[in-house]
Formats: sequence, C-alpha cells, structure tokens
Amino acid sequence: MDDETKLPMTLTVSEANECIKAYFELNPAFADIYIKGEISNFTNHRTGHFYFTLKDEKSNLKAVMFRSSAQKMKFLPENGMKVIAHGRIDAFVRDGQYQLYADSMEPDGVGSLYIAFEQLKRKLGAEGLFNPERKRPLPKIPTRVGIITSPTGAAVRDIINISRRRFPLAKLLLYPSLVQGADAPQNLIEGLRFFASSGSADVIIIGRGGGSIEDLWAFNDEGVARAIAGCPIPVISAVGHETDFTIADFVADVRAPTPSAAAELALPDQNELARKLHNVTTHNSLVLSRILEIKRRELSALSQRRCLMNPEYLTDERKMTVMLLTDKLASAMERAGDTDRHRVANLASKLDALSPLAVLSRGYFAVYDKDGCVIKSVDETNIGDNVTLRASDGELTAVVTDKSVSAAEKTPEGELNYGG
Repeated sequence: MDDETKLPMTLTVSEANECIKAYFELNPAFADIYIKGEISNFTNHRTGHFYFTLKDEKSNLKAVMFRSSAQKMKFLPENGMKVIAHGRIDAFVRDGQYQLYADSMEPDGVGSLYIAFEQLKRKLGAEGLFNPERKRPLPKIPTRVGIITSPTGAAVRDIINISRRRFPLAKLLLYPSLVQGADAPQNLIEGLRFFASSGSADVIIIGRGGGSIEDLWAFNDEGVARAIAGCPIPVISAVGHETDFTIADFVADVRAPTPSAAAELALPDQNELARKLHNVTTHNSLVLSRILEIKRRELSALSQRRCLMNPEYLTDERKMTVMLLTDKLASAMERAGDTDRHRVANLASKLDALSPLAVLSRGYFAVYDKDGCVIKSVDETNIGDNVTLRASDGELTAVVTDKSVSAAEKTPEGELNYGG
C-alpha cells in the first residue's frame, strides 16, 4: 500500500459539517424524537422564537423553537422546568453545531394546562386583580340579572329555577355564549362588554356547568379575566362544581361554587324579605303607638293649664307685665331727662361765658359802623363818621371827631375820640 492510500480523507470544514448534517437527516431516529431534560438559559426572543438548553446530570443540548410552534404553547417555559420536548435534531452547518429543533413541549410530570393556569394566576395576582379591596359588593335587591352562559346548558336552567323560587320579580337577561372551545373566550368577553355598555343589568352571572380542565379552559383565558376585572357591573363567577377553580373565580367580585349558588347569591329570598318587612312594619307600629301615647299625655297636661281653663288668667298676667314695663320706661325716661337737662345747663353756662354780652356787662362798649359791622381798628373810621356804641343795656350814637394812636400799644389802631 502506497503512502497516498494511508492518508485519511481530507475535507474542508464546510464539507465536514455537511456530512454531519447529512448523517442526522438520513437517520430517521433524529427526525421524530422526544428529549427529556431541564430547561436552562431560556430566552423569549423579541421575534417570538424560544432559545434554550436542555440538560441533565451529565450533558447539555441546545434547542430552539420557532415562533410558529411557540405560539401554540399553552404555557411559557421557564428556567428549571423539567419538560419533554418533541422535534428533530439537525446540524447547523455555519456554526458547526447540532441542536434540537423543537415543535412542541410538555411538562414532565405536570400538565401544560395546569402550568399555564399557575403562570397566569401569578401574573394577574401580581397586578392586584385578585385583591379583595378592588372587588365590589353585590346589590341587595337587583331587579335585572345578566347571565352569560350557554343557552342550552344545565347552568342556565338551574339559574332560572332558583331565580323563580327566590325572587320572581327579577328580570333575567341571557347573553348566549359558547362556554368551551377556541371561540368561547371571545364570546364571553363580548357578553361582558354588552352588559357594561348597555347598563341593562344590576349584576352579572358568568359561568357554566362542570367538566374537565380542558372544558373549563375558556374561563382561564387572560382576556376573559381582564374583561371581568374591568366590568363596571358586579360579576359573579359560577364555573363548574364546588371543587373547580378558574382564573375567572379569582378575579370576579364574588365566586359561587355552582351556577345554582350564583343565583342564590345574586337574588334575595322573597320569603326572607317578607319576614323582614313584617318585622319592620311591626316595629314601626310599636314606635308610632308609643309616640302617640306620649303626645296624648302631653295634650292632656296642656289642657289642664290654668290659662286654657280660664283665659283671664293669661290676660291678667300680661297686664301685670305691661304695667311693670311701663313703670320701667317712665323711670328710664325721667332719668334720661334729668341727664339731658344737666348737660344743657352746663353747655349754657359755657356758652354764656363766651358771649360778648357778658363782656359788655363789665363796662365795655362794642363799636359798630353805619353798616352794623364791628370796628376793630381806628383805621377803619374817618373823622366825621357816625358810629354806634353798644353797651349791655343799650346803644349810643356818636360822631368821630378825632383819631389818635395809643402810645402804650404802638399799634395802628390807636384811640378814638367821639363827640356825642
């Protein structure tokens, strides 16, 4: 054997990877395979693809699930979740690695619907949609009850029977809806929107009879849950039997274990209302009787008053009151008159002290010109002027014969000499 035949086949990297890819593609076992492992390095890419790794105690296997398959998943994979993935194993020539191309996935040991239920429950709970403080009380006596359920199911018949027995005055309004299947969530949402927009119901019952988790799955839909939470009308969730729980039960204002129980919660018992009304009527009658008895006693006491039995007693009493008030008024007026007289006397004495007549009474004259104006200065007169001298007891008429200025005062007024 020559040297050339001893040498191994020489391949390029691409050729080697192509051979490996061909090996996977030609082996039917890798085209339809289930892989069991724990998810790690999970990435929910913005494109909608899932990238993750499946691992066990000894090894890892890279995996991808494209968006077309990821959209069909009923739960969102998480790191640490043990799953069984189905798909095919193939090589990626460019990177020289092989990986699992998954097209479906189921939890290992726990159903996918249960995981989806728990994931949505955690999500909505974290948003506060289950908080008791946001839930509204049911109306005490509703006259209109909206029902969203199948028109042919046992649930609606139970609700009608209970309603007729408990409170037949209430009007039942049925919005027929699918309660299972792919189209059921949208039907339920449309029913809630109808009652919310029309305002035709005081309370809403939404639900169906019992069934498997798959049958009840429409009531675990996120859109249905948010429509219940956003409905302005109180909502009672009545899904399945007493042991069945759905997301709708947690987000509704009240959860009823069965549709029959929902009707009992929504409507009052007419017999109980009649009993309460009788009790209230009896109580009010007793109260009114006691009030009437008290008023009769008061009327009897008033009728015994002397002023009613003898009207003169009332007028005599009023006369005495008028007399006393008259005396008080007269005394007050007399005191007020004395005070005013005293004040006037004081003012008169002050005015008299300021009067020019008082000055004249002490021997002084007031000099007036022919026009009756007071002469205050000798410069206001001329020789030959007629002037009037007014004393306290009369007047004198004089003629100015001379004028001279007072040497003591050295003022222009000077002194006047008069001729009578």
